[in-house]
Amino acid sequence: MLKIGEKIMLTLWIGSLWSIGFIVIPTLFGTLDDRQLAGMLAGKLLTLVSYIGIFCALMLIISEFMRSQLIKENKRVWLLALMTLIILIGEFLIQPQMAELKQLGLIEGSQTAQKFAQLHGVSSVLYVFNAFLGLILISFKFKNSG
Repeated sequence: MLKIGEKIMLTLWIGSLWSIGFIVIPTLFGTLDDRQLAGMLAGKLLTLVSYIGIFCALMLIISEFMRSQLIKENKRVWLLALMTLIILIGEFLIQPQMAELKQLGLIEGSQTAQKFAQLHGVSSVLYVFNAFLGLILISFKFKNSG
């Protein structure tokens, strides 16, 4: 049976992934006339979601280690590790490159803008993939709890 702390961590992490990524950010871009402002706000929110994810994943991994003797065979630990790796790649590899390109200026049609668009696309795919992995993680956690 899941402990309340694990349920809270899963709810906070996966809930923030879905609500920010699929509700709040599209609303920002659909509501604000200034796309640059919407992008800046979206970036800050996504960074917050990344840090929430790192914290929650670490707490969940620690919980799994404390509970399980057969960590090598624990699919949840591997899924948590994969999701954490995706967050780390996005936040500490892709996002700094995107920030650097923004500093150079994103003139439509320029190589800088094209490179930014490519990185943004990769970042978006990783985010969506992680959000769906989060649903799988929840199904792992809740299918055996009462």
